[in-house]
Amino acid sequence: MHYHEQLLSNYKERGRMELAQLYFPQLGGIAAWKKLQHWINICQPLKDELRQLGYTGKQRTFTPRQVNRIVHYLGEY
Repeated sequence: MHYHEQLLSNYKERGRMELAQLYFPQLGGIAAWKKLQHWINICQPLKDELRQLGYTGKQRTFTPRQVNRIVHYLGEY
């Protein structure tokens, strides 16, 4: 397995509220999602990369590659 594949294998597809609650466990699902969405929107490089990976802002799940980029910019959850 190549290094790049190993990095991607560390992350799995996550629902947007599931991922948000990993970052903000003290918040409820919707509040956590709104906060994560805000962070994504203010980090232009992350937002750009997510768009390149097919993220539209309307989907309910993040692919493993999208999760990888979120963690790259926002840090581990």
